[in-house]
Amino acid sequence: MITGQMPRKPSCAAALVALGFVVLLPPIRAGADASAIRFTALPEAAGIDLVMTSGGMPSREILEVNGGGIALFDFDNDGDLDVFLANGATLAAPNEGPGSRLYANRGDGRFEDVTRRVGLDLRRWAMGVAVGDVDGDGWDDLFVTHYGSNVLLRNAAGEAGTRRFVEIERETFSATRTEAPWSTSAAFGDLDGDGDLDLYVNRYLSIDARNPPSRIGKAYKGIRVMAGPIGLAAQADALYENLGSGRFRDVTTASGLAVDPGADYGLGVRIADFDGDGKQDIFVGNDSTADRLWQNRGGMTFRDHGVIAGVSANGVGTTQASMGIGLVDADSNGFPDLFVTVFSDDTNTLHLNLGDGFFDDRSAQLGLAAVSQPYLGWGCGFFDFDLDGDEDLFIANGHVYPEMDDPQVGSSWAQRPLLFERRGRRFVAVPCDQPWCQASYHGRATAFGDIDGDRDVDILMTTLNGPVVVLRNDTPASGRALTVRLDSPPPNRHGYGSVVEVETAAGVQRRWITGGGSYQSVDAPEAYFGLGAIEASTSLPGNESNEAASAAPGRERSAADEADSTPLLSQPIVRVRWPDGTVTTSTNEPIDGLLIIKPPEARTERRP
Repeated sequence: MITGQMPRKPSCAAALVALGFVVLLPPIRAGADASAIRFTALPEAAGIDLVMTSGGMPSREILEVNGGGIALFDFDNDGDLDVFLANGATLAAPNEGPGSRLYANRGDGRFEDVTRRVGLDLRRWAMGVAVGDVDGDGWDDLFVTHYGSNVLLRNAAGEAGTRRFVEIERETFSATRTEAPWSTSAAFGDLDGDGDLDLYVNRYLSIDARNPPSRIGKAYKGIRVMAGPIGLAAQADALYENLGSGRFRDVTTASGLAVDPGADYGLGVRIADFDGDGKQDIFVGNDSTADRLWQNRGGMTFRDHGVIAGVSANGVGTTQASMGIGLVDADSNGFPDLFVTVFSDDTNTLHLNLGDGFFDDRSAQLGLAAVSQPYLGWGCGFFDFDLDGDEDLFIANGHVYPEMDDPQVGSSWAQRPLLFERRGRRFVAVPCDQPWCQASYHGRATAFGDIDGDRDVDILMTTLNGPVVVLRNDTPASGRALTVRLDSPPPNRHGYGSVVEVETAAGVQRRWITGGGSYQSVDAPEAYFGLGAIEASTSLPGNESNEAASAAPGRERSAADEADSTPLLSQPIVRVRWPDGTVTTSTNEPIDGLLIIKPPEARTERRP
């Protein structure tokens, strides 16, 4: 509930959930609302042959259920997206797993395992990953979270122009406790405004892999299930300040983030400027405890604004089990909204950012609530999959309890993903006749990016103790596409914390460039825009009409121009608001393709 506003009447579904009832919904049916969005699951994952490891199957302990994360990043600076997979281990040998993997993009739609070539040998139980150029040398480094000690891997020069990943600074990121720490998601961001990348790390709970807690008797729907998280000791999250040259120090206490240590079961983190004051804030999704919005007060100090802002719980005041975190500007007001995926028998939540420091739960009004109730959501992402000018939504699902396959429960352990298409003001869960979305998965992490260079957004999804699902976007283009890549001086070479806007006759679209993803993962550090079939307009400043453009100096109107009756698309205006507040404005840019933008040099504008 938002302070100072009249209370909303909760939906029937939300009210029943709050009272502990289960609302089972019918399956999404094909019909008139079928979507044109199409993905193809690539055979054998296009060369990504790793079968993920996270304990055993079926899962019996909480340490086995989270799965591993993904990073989409260009480790070799050759212009395409490579794939890092944070892989786990087993309860019997938590430090001797099959190892995390790195796959290089060959540029032909396939990947090659280069793990040994780059010197990676991570066999501890990995969970999540963050990507950033921590030492300012122009190459992306990796931070990998684990059950056990976390690790920072420097992307260093090898022999004959090759790259090597070298472990540094392990002790800095180890917990000061006697028991093994368990870290989940992590994200880089310039939190003190000094130009380099600081690091936030989620920690989950304390558990001994070789001596796990006893199972709970009849704790969930009358069924005996695994213990946790409630009842197990939580571990406090951590914040690390970048001191330069890849060196960090723990500033958790000094920053104000340790006011309630050990109270949260951290699973997800997103760093962005949520209140528009020019400073990067931190949203933390917690499992079964209140989510937090750490408002940046400057000087690397923060206060928890979550309860006041209205994002610590859903609209009826229920604390949720938050896993994935998505960012979207659903109402086009210029502020990032927060979306969280949650446990089954609850509904995923979209917190609409009202722009005045407050959020409102608009999940039901936007079509994202009731349909999600039977599912347990993990990774998610808002992207314009059909290039029609608005963002759609993909959610990976999969329950944690194998006991859900009991016919008397009315649910399932493996679950199919959810795909939503934006239609007007609402998101519509669309029926799907494609093999990939009719199948059920133990879905976990997701990462989004253009892996094949065709300007639309593809999807990678890890599964629990299963293969990596690679979904190539084969949607028939309904419009043009523009990819914006930021090229900022190191160490913040991708411009983490920047906002990219594209303005056309249809309006303004916005994307936030962040050093993280929705759950234990990293999306490609690029902004993807579908421009749709937008006709030319004279209403946008800096744009010319079709006739004027055809008569511009150096361009004569051709016979092809006369013969082609199809209206030209408006040339977009592209604006980048950089983390320091400066703004780059580009006009007359190509309507289709890749646009690389550097920070302003000669002509800049200052944000009011």
